[in-house]
Amino acid sequence: MRKANSTNTRNKVIIDTHCGMAHTLSLIGGRWKPSILCHLLGGRLRYNELRKGLIGVSERMLVLQLRELESDGLVKRIVYAEVPPRVEYELTPDGYSMQALLESLSNWGIARLKKKMKEDKLAAA
Repeated sequence: MRKANSTNTRNKVIIDTHCGMAHTLSLIGGRWKPSILCHLLGGRLRYNELRKGLIGVSERMLVLQLRELESDGLVKRIVYAEVPPRVEYELTPDGYSMQALLESLSNWGIARLKKKMKEDKLAAA
């Protein structure tokens, strides 16, 4: 947690309020958030389904990232009053509005990986 009055925190607030790109990246930045959002584009998922789909994520990190996405209004948490408790996650309308952005980022990344693999293959030959 950052100190509220630190230079780093003040700079983040200034950048996030004046630059749409910085604000977007602050919402979806990190190792797991884009993957979580992409998995939820397919519809509502139970917590364990989401966890199994994200290979390598720790339970602590998944919970933290889901809480941040929920507090940012991109993911909705649905708790059912059952025994045992059942929790599901789904995208909010704001979350679904990022579909084109997420797909574009994914397509760019795939193209970049293919280009790099081709370059590496040529360099090795």
